[in-house]
Amino acid sequence: MKDKFLKYIENLQDSITSRLEKIDGKAHFKEDLWERPEGGGGRTRVIENGNVFEKGGVNISAVHGKLPKSMQAYFKVGDVDFFACGLSLVIHPKNPFVPTVHANWRYFEMYDESGTIVDQWFGGGQDLTPYYLFEEDAIHFHNTCKTACDKHNPEFYPEYKKRCDDYFYNAHRNEARGIGGLFFDYCKATENITMENWYSFVTDVGNSFLEAYVPIVEKRKDLPYTEAQRTWQEIRRGRYVEFNLVHDKGTLFGLKTNGRIESILMSLPPHVQWVYDHHPEPGSDEEKLLDVLKNPKDWIK
Repeated sequence: MKDKFLKYIENLQDSITSRLEKIDGKAHFKEDLWERPEGGGGRTRVIENGNVFEKGGVNISAVHGKLPKSMQAYFKVGDVDFFACGLSLVIHPKNPFVPTVHANWRYFEMYDESGTIVDQWFGGGQDLTPYYLFEEDAIHFHNTCKTACDKHNPEFYPEYKKRCDDYFYNAHRNEARGIGGLFFDYCKATENITMENWYSFVTDVGNSFLEAYVPIVEKRKDLPYTEAQRTWQEIRRGRYVEFNLVHDKGTLFGLKTNGRIESILMSLPPHVQWVYDHHPEPGSDEEKLLDVLKNPKDWIK
């Protein structure tokens, strides 16, 4: 399974980066191959200063070795070996009318002293962080997520949509990071579902990513915007940074397992503002966004 999923994310990385380069028309992804001293490595691809994408990363990694003590406590296990692989991406467009997007699809194994698998699971999801709310874009993104889920179980979309709303939440701000999507974790084999079933589900979600995001980018990337709208984008990016550094489990796992810091922090945008006690004008488009972030919506209905 680990070899099969690693091959999948290698191919998915190729298809996503080539499509995004074509949309941008100027910038290209810089590839960085790296190795982890304790075992494994990755292939980081970063795009910067493009016509459409100000900064973005589409990274794959496959790391293995002894599970660090700090993560043993987190997973409530003793001395075990682990293998983890996944694709993680964050794209920050230049135009404030184009939303930031994040996605991650991952697979994890743990082994006992004899090398026997004692636990394995899939996780992942994809979510959208707009700076200005276009309801038709939100509906399109969520409908695409639902279509991928419904092929496997009609209960998946409502369950994983709620988990996404709950997880990507800045509790210290009492607001969501964005308008959500899907978030699932610890997808393990049961009497009713095999790891092959989970593989099929996770890869269908991964295959839906470009369909979910690209039409939104193409519709909004050439809209004119003002400096004030750009400032708002940078203020909201600050909230994105806060979530990734304070709450995000993937960032925590990377830092606790001696991950490659440049790859872990590639999710951070290049231009950000923190304005003291900032509040948008009442009745403005900016306030409209905040209302939705404080009260997550059911975009399908």
